[in-house]
Amino acid sequence: MLFVVDLVVVFSLAVQFAIAGYFLYLLYWLANLPSVVPAAPAPISEPPRVLVQIPVYNEPLVVERALLAAAALDWPLDRLTIQLLDDSTDITSDIAVHAVTRLRREGVAVEHVRRTERSGFKAGALAAGMALCDAPFIAVFDADFVPPADWLRRAMAAMLASPEAAFVQTRIEWGNGGRNWLTRAQRLMQDAHFAVEQDIRARRSVPFQFNGTGGIWRRAAIEEAGGWSHDTLSEDLDLVLRTHLKGWTGVFLMEPHVVGELPQKIDAFSAQQSRWSKGFVQVARKLLGPIWKSDWSAEAKFVTTVQLGQQLVFPVLLVGAAALGLSILGHGHLLGGYRFCLWLWLVTMLAVLVGMTWGAYRRLGRGSVVDYVATAASVPALIIYLAFANAGAIVGAGFGKKTEFNRTPKTGG
Repeated sequence: MLFVVDLVVVFSLAVQFAIAGYFLYLLYWLANLPSVVPAAPAPISEPPRVLVQIPVYNEPLVVERALLAAAALDWPLDRLTIQLLDDSTDITSDIAVHAVTRLRREGVAVEHVRRTERSGFKAGALAAGMALCDAPFIAVFDADFVPPADWLRRAMAAMLASPEAAFVQTRIEWGNGGRNWLTRAQRLMQDAHFAVEQDIRARRSVPFQFNGTGGIWRRAAIEEAGGWSHDTLSEDLDLVLRTHLKGWTGVFLMEPHVVGELPQKIDAFSAQQSRWSKGFVQVARKLLGPIWKSDWSAEAKFVTTVQLGQQLVFPVLLVGAAALGLSILGHGHLLGGYRFCLWLWLVTMLAVLVGMTWGAYRRLGRGSVVDYVATAASVPALIIYLAFANAGAIVGAGFGKKTEFNRTPKTGG
């Protein structure tokens, strides 16, 4: 029995070191890839037709602002259609009706799309909207995201300059990133995701994530990949990988960025992370087989596999800690090999935490070193909290348990 416990400890450590290896891979390329200033794409001489989709569900505090921001995009009105994909069951729809009416009077083509049932959740709404408009390019914004007026011109220029690109993803800035300790910690992690992970993966030409908002899709790529699918909670990542399996690529832009909102309360943050974690595991169940059978490079297969599987660190962390405790009780002491591995684990995790976050923090000019240390120090506690809060849901998703798509509450702050 004690042998089995020790095997669990070893397996847990191996999984965590494998995930750490993925982040060290990113840091290696961060240090070795040359700093480049991307050339500005050629100006758009013939703007194509664009559909802007805004899926909403019971978001009364942000729906009008989202519509006004979309209408303010610098794009010819005769080539721009805005769809409010409204599955709401509260006063959101009433607020939207007045905003849509006002914009229509101003000559903006706005469609208020209402479905009789919320089948497929966000993916279902996006697919339903696409069926109503045949524009070749589709921009997607969640209800709490506000693009600057020049966002569409700049992002579309990058799309048109890359005919092999299925999508363009732009960086996300956070309007409430400094609101409290929780939003500061989230912003630090999100900055690492965009300024390191997304940027490096894109520059290495391996699949990277579409973040569900702040991006443009090419209709031809969506259709070739089979359209939006709602059999996972991460419909955006699912579609990215299916388009890559068809030979498409993606483009990531640090600028222009869009401004969104982070959860300001721990329960909302936990619910959001639970949905993302379950979605990643569901996509892994669905697509890891086709990915490993594809002609992708070994590098692309490895980084995608670890990206999809990194959510497993939460249950693995808990099980490994429990097994280590049992091992100490059973042997009467901490084995020397474990002592070495734990020191190596600590050094590795600190290297990952600081390496991933400090470069992004400095690159984006977030503040002083003291502020950075205070914020970074809260991240491990947040990860431990998520391990306890979401481990069960992640394991359930691994065994195929289906759950509803629960939106994160938006305040407009």
